Amino acid sequence: MLDNLEKYKVILASGSPRRRELMAGLGVNYEVRILPDVDESYPHTLQGEEIPLYIAKEKADAYIPMMQPDELIITADTIVWLDGKVLGKPRDREDALQMLRTMSGRTHEVFTGVCITTTDWQRSFTAQTEVRFATLSEDEIIYYVDNFKPMDKAGAYGIQGAFARYVASIQGNYDTVVGLPVSRVYREWKSLMEQEDEEE
Repeated sequence: MLDNLEKYKVILASGSPRRRELMAGLGVNYEVRILPDVDESYPHTLQGEEIPLYIAKEKADAYIPMMQPDELIITADTIVWLDGKVLGKPRDREDALQMLRTMSGRTHEVFTGVCITTTDWQRSFTAQTEVRFATLSEDEIIYYVDNFKPMDKAGAYGIQGAFARYVASIQGNYDTVVGLPVSRVYREWKSLMEQEDEEE
C-alpha cells in the first residue's frame, strides 16, 4: 500500500517518547532526529488550530536546509486550547496546579499540527479533539501533579496512564491528544504516494 514510501528515509523530528510510540505503531521504519533550540514562538495574532500548524511548519523549515533528496521528515506540535488561550507546558508546580483547576469539569480542545516534508513537497494539516475532564478535587489535582510531574506536557496532563481516570469523555481522535494523529498521517502518506505513482 505504501511501497513508494520505501524510497524515503522517514525521520521523526521529535524528542517525545509518546510520538515515537505512535510512529512505531504504523509499522514504518524511521529514525529520530532532533535539532536543538528550534524556535517555537508564533505570532500572537494566531488562534487555536493555526498555532500548532505554524510551529510544525517552522520546525520543518529548520530541517529543510540539511535534508537529503531521499528523506521525508515529520514535524508536529500540540497545544491545549481553553477560553481562547493556549495552555502550554507549565512553568512550575503552581502553574500546573492552576491549569488543572481551570480545566476541572470542563471541555477543552487539543490541536496537533503536523507537517510532512521532503525536498520536493510539503503537506501539512491540523487535527482537533475535544476532551472533557471530570470534576477534580483539590486533593486529586495535588496528588497528580506531585506524583506524576507533568511539567513536560501541554496543559499539565498526559491523557494516557495515570490521568486517564480523570477524563470524562473524548470527542475525536485519541492519538491527537497524545501528540501525533497517526491515522491522519497514514491517510496523508497514502494520498501522497498515490499521487507520486500517477506522476511516474
